[in-house]
Amino acid sequence: MPNAYAVPSVSRAMRILELLAQSQRGLTLSDISRKLGIPKSSTHVLIKTLELTGYLKNSKLHGRYFFGLRLISLSNMALENLDLREQARPFLQELMLRTGLTVHLAILEGVEAVIIDKMEAPGTLRLATWIGRRLDANSSGVGKALLAFGADETSARRIAARPLARHNRNTITSPGRLVRELMRARELGYAFEDEEGEIGFRCIGVPLYDTADRVIAAISVAGTVCQISDERIKKLAAELKAAAAQISARLGCSPELDICEPPKGKHAPEAGTALPA
Repeated sequence: MPNAYAVPSVSRAMRILELLAQSQRGLTLSDISRKLGIPKSSTHVLIKTLELTGYLKNSKLHGRYFFGLRLISLSNMALENLDLREQARPFLQELMLRTGLTVHLAILEGVEAVIIDKMEAPGTLRLATWIGRRLDANSSGVGKALLAFGADETSARRIAARPLARHNRNTITSPGRLVRELMRARELGYAFEDEEGEIGFRCIGVPLYDTADRVIAAISVAGTVCQISDERIKKLAAELKAAAAQISARLGCSPELDICEPPKGKHAPEAGTALPA
């Protein structure tokens, strides 16, 4: 029985990708049309759409279609994120139990931090976050950590070139002020979000490093202002950095990179490259 919510063209496009995944030599338009029982004209439109968006490429010599670089890139990202989640999860669980706070794992995509895992402490006020949610980098602990420790100059300029999203009166919307905030985060070794995304909630974020000592993600603890009181911030930051060090070591980060201390040298971008003032 057909699903009322299924979009036929999307279903057909997925069937084309699944069919090509089974072929080692690629397939022609006629092959795809015949094997899937889709009219040639419809097949042509779908294939051209997938080709224009980078999901398929065409061999001009043989007229066969193969997976494009964009699909391969998405596949690699999915595998990397899956491995990252598996490696980090035991430490996130322990961090959640030790702090009694909600723990997030996120990556940077463009100007947003994307949550790829979440551990929610039992008995605490539920946060409006979920796996897959996108957070504005300028108003989240994980986002600020990713910007402060890992964003390159190109990413920084892209962020500065567009208005910074405002959520309330505390949100940092000035590029110059954000520069100073990120510089402060590098000095402390952690980023702090103080009711900037949602009134009544705070978040502390720290970066994770891979085998090339590059920042690939960030973790954070989030809770109410009472849970993350001024007196507790330093202790929580220390817990976070210790967990981040363990996860980074599991990911192959070099032992010489002491991420429990404020970064130095190549791991701390120059103040002027974070964001143009």
